[in-house]
Amino acid sequence: MATPIIKHIRAFTLTGGGADYHDQGADHWIDDNISTPMSKYPDYRASRQSFGINVLGTLVVEVETDTGKRGVAVTTGGEPAAYIVEKHFARFVEGRKVTEIELIWDQMFQSSLYYGRRGLVLNAISGVDLALWDLLGQVRQEPVCEMIGGPVRDEQVFYATGARPDLAKGMGFIGGKMGVRHGPAQGAEGMKAEIERLGRMREAVGPDFWLMFDCWMSMDVDYATGLAHAAQEHGLKWIEECLPPDDYWGYAELRRNVPRGMMVTTGEHEATRWGFRMLLEMECCDFIQPDVGWCGGLTELLKISALADAHNKMVIPHGSSVYSYHFVVTRQNSPFAEFLMMAPKADVVQPMFAPMLEGEPVPQNGRMRVSALDKPGFGVELAADLDMARPYAR
Repeated sequence: MATPIIKHIRAFTLTGGGADYHDQGADHWIDDNISTPMSKYPDYRASRQSFGINVLGTLVVEVETDTGKRGVAVTTGGEPAAYIVEKHFARFVEGRKVTEIELIWDQMFQSSLYYGRRGLVLNAISGVDLALWDLLGQVRQEPVCEMIGGPVRDEQVFYATGARPDLAKGMGFIGGKMGVRHGPAQGAEGMKAEIERLGRMREAVGPDFWLMFDCWMSMDVDYATGLAHAAQEHGLKWIEECLPPDDYWGYAELRRNVPRGMMVTTGEHEATRWGFRMLLEMECCDFIQPDVGWCGGLTELLKISALADAHNKMVIPHGSSVYSYHFVVTRQNSPFAEFLMMAPKADVVQPMFAPMLEGEPVPQNGRMRVSALDKPGFGVELAADLDMARPYAR
């Protein structure tokens, strides 16, 4: 049988809003007083949307073969990423065999080096790459997890990221990660308030439930080190993404100076094997947290994971729902996974990309059976009534 050829690639944005998980509205925990690099400016402290975290919006990539099979993927990037896909990357995709994913990735990356390397361009590359893997699964009628080596466990366990770890414990998760609300601009009083909040949460969940801090690039080395030592009495398991992504030297210093037994983690806003090589070789963290929708897609995540494995480091991807679920069940060095609580009050479990994707599985009692990932590709479809536009149609 002849290998199908990719006939079309299309890049869409959403016209209705709300699908980008950063675009949840003013009453959602994900936008409520979370410390950020902009927190030093009072006008932008209370809300991440106030400084524009949601301005890019969602990118939807669709690839279609000459036989009518389709693969889709979603990530962030909106109109700027759609332009890159349609006006630049399409030439490396259309006319290729569905199996030529590695070649397509390399040509997208090499051709955009002069203006890319990470950030928005890598979001676009990631979206194309994930759509290609979904398409290959549709052609072969196999789940992505089977195509990349097969599951190494029968079920995956999850921790929850949200504002209410106490509720997450009741839902069966192994731990809860909170966004910190105070950074260096709030000084000693802010740190005291943060530790008091952690103490109240520790009292609510008991001694054995994991508690973690997500600092979202908002600190310096001295403040993060002080916060880590102050949090030690409450059994903080790890402190995450304290510093700007490019401060590898700061991360290495922080990791040397946190209390013994507490982990330092990062990588959500890092990209490609070269970025993660810096984190690993400089001993910046105890495990890495790439986002498959931002780091270069599944093709690159597999290389990042192999590099981490050689350094005896875990890979615990940032969020990203099915796009990371199919990965983590196949990796020995990904023993648990993150679930991003998308309910406004973090009080119920709901799919990360709802209502944009149909068929998106969620953990049950903090666990997910591999059987939930048994559909071809990533196992999800775009909602039939999704309001999309193709702003740069060719």
